[in-house]
Amino acid sequence: MIAYEVIYVILISACLLGLNCRYNGGNNLDKELMKYLKDKEYVIACPEQLGGLPTPRNPSEIVFGDGKEVLDGKSRVKDNKGQDVTMSFIKGARETLKIAKLYNVKTAILKEKSPSCGNVAIYDGSFCGKLKEGSGITAELLKQNGILVFNENNYKENI
Repeated sequence: MIAYEVIYVILISACLLGLNCRYNGGNNLDKELMKYLKDKEYVIACPEQLGGLPTPRNPSEIVFGDGKEVLDGKSRVKDNKGQDVTMSFIKGARETLKIAKLYNVKTAILKEKSPSCGNVAIYDGSFCGKLKEGSGITAELLKQNGILVFNENNYKENI
């Protein structure tokens, strides 16, 4: 009988590894995270780009509730010009989930505060820099599918 080693891959927000995919065209390079991942298997994704949004793009926030309410059809995502971008965010979350399933992802490290990736706090929809408790759309969809979601501030003590 042949023994196979099961490899668990970590999903990482692309911006945390220096890819310029943030709304403003920049990134959130986290050198400590890069060191942590040195001997680990991982795959990267930017849900907003996977949803078809351009880079750069107008900043977006969930206007009521969090990612769960958006996925349940009870809330929307709007950019700072008032354009509804909900469907792009949902598409990006679904595409990210497809990648996670393809790579047997059990854990994700995503960018906190993002309307896609935040897992503890997200912006409140007022575009005033205020935070509220809750998950972004991708973080919520991953959680609903049994994937543990952490952010760049809390992965070290949990993984």
